[in-house]
Amino acid sequence: MGTIGYSVRDGIAEISMSRPPVNALDQEMLVDLLAALRRAEDDRDTRAVILHSAIAGRFCAGLDLKLASTASAEQLYDVTRKLYIELFDVQFNLGKPSISVVTGAARGGGMTVAVSSDMIVAAESATFGYPEIDNGLLPAIHYVHLPRVVGRQRAFDLLFTGRTFSATEAFGLGLINRVVPDDDVLDCARALARILASKPPEAVRRGRAAFMSALDQNYRRDIATAVENFCNVANRKEARERLLAFAGRHKTDMAPGR
Repeated sequence: MGTIGYSVRDGIAEISMSRPPVNALDQEMLVDLLAALRRAEDDRDTRAVILHSAIAGRFCAGLDLKLASTASAEQLYDVTRKLYIELFDVQFNLGKPSISVVTGAARGGGMTVAVSSDMIVAAESATFGYPEIDNGLLPAIHYVHLPRVVGRQRAFDLLFTGRTFSATEAFGLGLINRVVPDDDVLDCARALARILASKPPEAVRRGRAAFMSALDQNYRRDIATAVENFCNVANRKEARERLLAFAGRHKTDMAPGR
């Protein structure tokens, strides 16, 4: 699958992201990621899914800077729809538990990828952030997601300062499930996946569907609105100029957008 690896062992599918240097998301990578998740959904022998990065010190940087700064309005809408709506839909209908393993930096759209999973296991050195505001963009889906998890005031702090925060703080906020020493993080996720995979599959499938439906509360409708809001702002001259300037300063650094 190019930038996306896929393997299954003992009923656990592992999906790995590998687009050096920072797993910045482009159209092809999102298509392959969605295809891998659908493959796990369709495999009756797969009982749990782990999503992780194959690049040391990076989870996912968000949207590719070149794409975010030069794409047409139609292209930007298509890729944002994949990241927001299609990723949510495939995870919603996955039928089995999913775990994101965050090692290194998760920013912007990397946060979107991480929180699409049911659980998040993070390395002690992992860092998180929503830097879109600094580049004239909106962390739009997280206006929907984050206040529900951490509360209004804490969400406003993270989304409007754009600051980086640690795995320890993310755990304290209830944003992630485990903080694990760096060398043990994937083993911890695999042990957790084995516990989940050992449960009766039909009970898990039906229970997860009921759980997701109970939590929905118009979430999908709200993220559809978030796609429109993000694209409307990202297509403005201010955002394009800031993205191009950021790209010039950080050619190999983290992408700010989602």
